[in-house]
Amino acid sequence: MPKASEQLTLARREEIVDACAQLYEEMPFKEVTLLKIGEKTSFTRTSIYNYFHTKEEIFLALLEREYAAWTKDLDALARETPDRAAFPARFAALLEARRPMLKLMSMNLYDMEAGSRLEELVAFKRTYKASLEAVARCVKAHTGASEAEAQAFIYAFFPFLFGVYPYTEATKKQQKAMEIAGIDYPRYTAQEIARPLVEKLLSALGG
Repeated sequence: MPKASEQLTLARREEIVDACAQLYEEMPFKEVTLLKIGEKTSFTRTSIYNYFHTKEEIFLALLEREYAAWTKDLDALARETPDRAAFPARFAALLEARRPMLKLMSMNLYDMEAGSRLEELVAFKRTYKASLEAVARCVKAHTGASEAEAQAFIYAFFPFLFGVYPYTEATKKQQKAMEIAGIDYPRYTAQEIARPLVEKLLSALGG
């Protein structure tokens, strides 16, 4: 593919993903449609099919972009001066900027993967793999952990990520239901939820 054509393709894909991200801030996953996404782009709705076959593929590309941004932040943290004591807070703070990632992981991952072509899913999994590796680099750089210990951290931390969003966000209807049911709803940020777990996981590591 000529460079100009490749750049146009990337720009068009990014515009579509941007439109999807904007809509996802305004409405639930199920209400976002290709038609609504197309209305927010500068080209015809039917042109979307040249880049994505389903709305699930667009959402998967959004999640891939979020993972890539998180990985970039993690790599920057790994290059900083090692500081085991400060690491949990610094590591957990990176999740604050990744609200769409946490939301998609928690609520829509299965649908996105099931509704995407294999090649789109493979591209996403490669980016996801890069984030796993970036977390391992961070843990090893700041704690002196071994590869095995870093992997143990990963397989405890990543499943936890899937439950972070529901504890940081609740709709008015959910809040009303909890009030009626007599359930306290303390408001926590992603950083406040993640930091204690990171501290506990690191306490079991060497270094």
